[in-house]
Amino acid sequence: MSTDTGGAGDGDGNGTTKIDVRVPTQLLEGIDEEYERRGYTSRSEAIRDALRDWLNPSVELSDDVLEDLHESRKQRERGETHSLEDVMDKYDVDAE
Repeated sequence: MSTDTGGAGDGDGNGTTKIDVRVPTQLLEGIDEEYERRGYTSRSEAIRDALRDWLNPSVELSDDVLEDLHESRKQRERGETHSLEDVMDKYDVDAE
């Protein structure tokens, strides 16, 4: 790993560190084919974003949760649900 920490940062004020990574040629060719199509300006930018996703993966909802959300929407459409404001009014609850 290089210790080059100078130059422009990545927006977090901490600068950047250059590292050397070996990847299979076919993987690198795939990255080179994709990064511009996905809106990245450079291979490095795309790889940094992929590493951020690896450290902080996006939340994926389970099939059960998606099913529950679908059922909840159907209940709302049928008028079987009530807004928080309506329930608070009905039971004379103050938000504060």
